[in-house]
Amino acid sequence: MIRVTTKCWKWGFPAGLAMLAIVGCASEPVERELGPAESYDGLREVSNARVGKAWVRPDLDLTGYNRILPIAAGVEYSPAAAGSRNRTSGRSAFPVSAETREKFQALVSEVFRDELSKSERFQLTTEPGPDVLVVLGGLIDVVSNVPPEPAGRGNIYLNRVGEATLVLELRDSESNAVLARVVDRRAAEKRTGTNWSNSVSNAADVRRVVRFWASRLREALDAVPSLTAADD
Repeated sequence: MIRVTTKCWKWGFPAGLAMLAIVGCASEPVERELGPAESYDGLREVSNARVGKAWVRPDLDLTGYNRILPIAAGVEYSPAAAGSRNRTSGRSAFPVSAETREKFQALVSEVFRDELSKSERFQLTTEPGPDVLVVLGGLIDVVSNVPPEPAGRGNIYLNRVGEATLVLELRDSESNAVLARVVDRRAAEKRTGTNWSNSVSNAADVRRVVRFWASRLREALDAVPSLTAADD
């Protein structure tokens, strides 16, 4: 059983005193037991075959939202030295240059924004509001299987470019409350097995995975009237 410990924090005078007068403050930390399918922030895990893992608020209702505000949470890379072995996948993992990281982050933002702009249910916005749903997305544990080009420019053949874990949250733009969370790990693989690696084909392989994630998100948002915890 997982336990979450919550403490009563003093926020300063006079706001702190006013809050303490309303809710009180226990001298000892208060422990709350979480159910086996409940996250630390009160979300419940749901069954969803289209993604790796998904959690939603038990009272999830997105019908009051009409606009979406995409926010990029950034990209985190798995620490890897040239020639090392990634412990998770067992495949060779290599460092990613600053230039490639910048291009990769730009590609992810471009694909998600392009796909979300096709939504038939929501309009994109740049400002929070009572009808605005924040889409906060980031990639973690990004692994590159593309080795540096050899000095003699020999041919490099790969069956996958890399892999990453998408962490996506839907939040209320005014309260910043998390309404739903999705975590999914996928690899950018070559379509026809092992192929010669080059910057053009590698970018296409990565774009295909990112487009998959973005299109799944758009499809889910377009189905908002029936997107509730009860439906899952």
